[in-house]
Amino acid sequence: MTKKVKNSANKLAIGLVFSCISVMLNSGIANQIALAESRKIQKCDIFAYVTDTDPQALNVRSGRSTKKRILGQIPINETVQVVAAAKDWVQITNASDGFKRTGWVFVTKLGLSTQGYGTNGVDLYTSNSQESQKVGRIPANTAVKLLGCQGDWAQVEYQGVKGWLTREDQCGAALTSCS
Repeated sequence: MTKKVKNSANKLAIGLVFSCISVMLNSGIANQIALAESRKIQKCDIFAYVTDTDPQALNVRSGRSTKKRILGQIPINETVQVVAAAKDWVQITNASDGFKRTGWVFVTKLGLSTQGYGTNGVDLYTSNSQESQKVGRIPANTAVKLLGCQGDWAQVEYQGVKGWLTREDQCGAALTSCS
């Protein structure tokens, strides 16, 4: 008798799970969850340079996937304006080599350097606010790994330390000192 009760309870639980999934799909909740994920795009306004060493140049894509259409290519060391960030991708425009369209590139293919010339370096913050805690100092004129951005702040990594650089401390040109 207890086996029949357990089987009935299991069947009821499975039925409830499928019913919930069906309600989610039919009511559009699943679409809302997917849209919420895709909307996590941060607006940015920074400059960076291409670090991709591929001899064919950096592919600029129509969306945030290597499966998206290639809109153009930008050679190494060219400066681009970063206007948005979403996870591992950034949206760029106005490349110094003449690519004036807007497209997406993998963030690890871009970098920037620090300014702070004539000083003992620049501060790295825990968040995109000068009121936040300082997590370290980066020497002037030092290349850093770009991780993302928000507004005119750049999220970077230097010697394993991740943090945020102010606009004044960023240099988005590879072949000049930005001074």
